[in-house]
Amino acid sequence: MITEIDQRYMALALNEAKKGLGRTSPNPCVGSIIVKNDQVIGRGYHKKAGTPHAEIHALAAAGAESRGATLYVTLEPCSHTGRTPPCCEAVARSGVARVVIGMEDPNPLVQGRGIRYLLDRGIAVTSGVLEPQCRQLNWPFIKHITTGLPWVVMKAGMSLDGRITYNGRQTGWMTGGETSAVVHRLRDRYDAILVGAGTVLIDDPALTTRLPGRKKGRDAHRVILDSGLSISQRAKVLSGESTARTLIFCSVEVDTAKCARLEKRGICVHRVERGVGGGLDLHQVLRQLGEQGISSLLVEGGAKVHGSMLNQRLYDYAHLFYAPVFAGENGIPFQSGYSSSGRDTAHRLTEVQYRRCGEDMMVSGKLMYR
Repeated sequence: MITEIDQRYMALALNEAKKGLGRTSPNPCVGSIIVKNDQVIGRGYHKKAGTPHAEIHALAAAGAESRGATLYVTLEPCSHTGRTPPCCEAVARSGVARVVIGMEDPNPLVQGRGIRYLLDRGIAVTSGVLEPQCRQLNWPFIKHITTGLPWVVMKAGMSLDGRITYNGRQTGWMTGGETSAVVHRLRDRYDAILVGAGTVLIDDPALTTRLPGRKKGRDAHRVILDSGLSISQRAKVLSGESTARTLIFCSVEVDTAKCARLEKRGICVHRVERGVGGGLDLHQVLRQLGEQGISSLLVEGGAKVHGSMLNQRLYDYAHLFYAPVFAGENGIPFQSGYSSSGRDTAHRLTEVQYRRCGEDMMVSGKLMYR
């Protein structure tokens, strides 16, 4: 039976897990708490793929006091040997009397095997505590480990009338500084950022992460959709200093010599077939990104990319930022190519959340397709 006490301590484990956001891919974010006599005696979180898992950190902190204690962990302890040994074996050796789990591991190599291992050794197990919150924390991991594809998130900043520019292809700030800070915190948590060639040509973005204060951000990999390799050789995404990779997806029709010039500069060029409407095959792009271990993808535009992603039902989630201005009919709409016949057939957001960002409004939610 799930108790209020179990939920309270699992909430603490979730707080631990969140410390690893943006740092554990392709592994999940996991947090663990060890409790004895209603006191937390150990805590830990997974910091980076290839390093000890959350349970191991918590057990090390608790030491011999773990015997007879209760271990809380947001994800089922692993039962296989990857870059690290199976956590369920370490948990069993520690002498804990009970293990409380947020959610079962969807990894086909685990899927309940860790729970069975513990039960077979006489350890009491309670599962499903704050499961919705534990799943939400690891939506990218869940999708990637079960489908091989990244979790795809739409991000756009626009006016109240849905424009991303004021006058044609001329760039200009639409949203304010508070929104910019939120966007950079988002970038810090995603494996990769994707934009179309049009966005590079108009805005020339660096697509780097700049966090306020002294906190160091992590640059996500930059992904550019450029069917004809038309962007400038001096574009910031190609020449900027960053430890992140830049990947360009172009058409198979592009001259190989053109690709080779970029590859000599360390740019990863991927040639893909054309798909719906003559654009690049976005399904193939996402498959290739998933194969490279990218489990979360933030799509920042432009209009054709957003429209194509919506039409092909490729978005999982959205973060939309609205500025309190009307840009007018000369501005570029945030998406082009997608249309619906009415409310009953329109794609929509569910589980919607609203947040003020200074004068702007952030609207977030999961995509539901009709």
